[in-house]
Amino acid sequence: MTERPAALAPNSRQPASRQPASWQPASWQPPAGAERVATPALLIDADRVDQNIRLMLQTVGDRPDRLRPHVKTHKMSAVVQQYLKAGIRSFKAATLEEAAMAAAAGAADVLLAHQPVGEKQGRWSKLIQTHRSTRFSTIVDDLAVVDQLGGLAESCGDTLDLWIDVDCGMHRTGIAFGAELQALRERIRQATGLRYRGLHVYDGHLHQPSLEQRKVAVEAIARTIEADLRSDPAPEVVVGGSPTFALWAERLPDRPQPFWQCSPGTMVFWDWGYDHSFAEMPYEIAATVLTSVISKPASGRLCLDLGHKSLASEMPLELRAAFPALPDARLVGHSEEHLVIESEQAEGIAVGETLVALPRHICPTVNLYGQAAVVRDRAVTEEAWAIT
Repeated sequence: MTERPAALAPNSRQPASRQPASWQPASWQPPAGAERVATPALLIDADRVDQNIRLMLQTVGDRPDRLRPHVKTHKMSAVVQQYLKAGIRSFKAATLEEAAMAAAAGAADVLLAHQPVGEKQGRWSKLIQTHRSTRFSTIVDDLAVVDQLGGLAESCGDTLDLWIDVDCGMHRTGIAFGAELQALRERIRQATGLRYRGLHVYDGHLHQPSLEQRKVAVEAIARTIEADLRSDPAPEVVVGGSPTFALWAERLPDRPQPFWQCSPGTMVFWDWGYDHSFAEMPYEIAATVLTSVISKPASGRLCLDLGHKSLASEMPLELRAAFPALPDARLVGHSEEHLVIESEQAEGIAVGETLVALPRHICPTVNLYGQAAVVRDRAVTEEAWAIT
């Protein structure tokens, strides 16, 4: 997962610390039954999850085989089940635990998008042996790792599927197109027990608010991929993330060979950060956090039970969450168990009242919880979705 920009570019919808004008505070009141929920709590709107999955499918022309959604956003078997009901069978994971969760939930194909090194190689092999009905694969960008996985394949008697992780400009992992990539590809093909699956091209550095800028960047990457494929065809290509999902999807109908898949992640839940940055995307925020006012330490000031341990905090303080019911809220203090905000409306809010918070970055926020309360028809249900 790429780091998100601390603030939006000048041509974005509005300043990063303010809320979209389209948000209506009344629609973000705590759902019915919220008084039964111990805070802080992650809330998942199952109806919006279903709608977001339908939108993802529409984007790829209702071809579920063209989707390989990333499970790192939700980490939930229940969400994998929603995908499976929609006909989506292939997934991407960032950790062995996520891969195991997806396989146990019934995924047919799981790509571990994290090069396994050291002890993880043995754990990956064990995962393959445990879930025989799931086809596993992983990414590589290093000759030594390829050799190690070749030895692993020989010792365990399995054929291991490998994708080459391509660095298309993010400079986090991967290998650039050229002689080194070709050497890696040849090593995979020559090794007994290894199968070359194709190219994994994650463009996590592309998060410009301007759709046109993202489109130009995607086209440049696509031309580079296609040039490589002309010289050495690959069986499959997995491309893109959430900000570029629709742009890559537009290219799929004209590219039957090799087989191309899109790999969005965040849009199943969406979040405040993406809602701010990408105005053209129709997804709805499906994951929120319910928090309680636990103190009123001064006039105009509220203290909430929404600390670092319940809200992603990798960005500047003022950007960590939004409160639609308090459009003027300013985040002024954050510690392990407390979040202090200021608002002109604070006087009208009593200790013990609950507020709905929208995390700027939902993926690491979900990771802080063991389960989520499920909301349907604007009411908290008896369901709880476990977060693996």
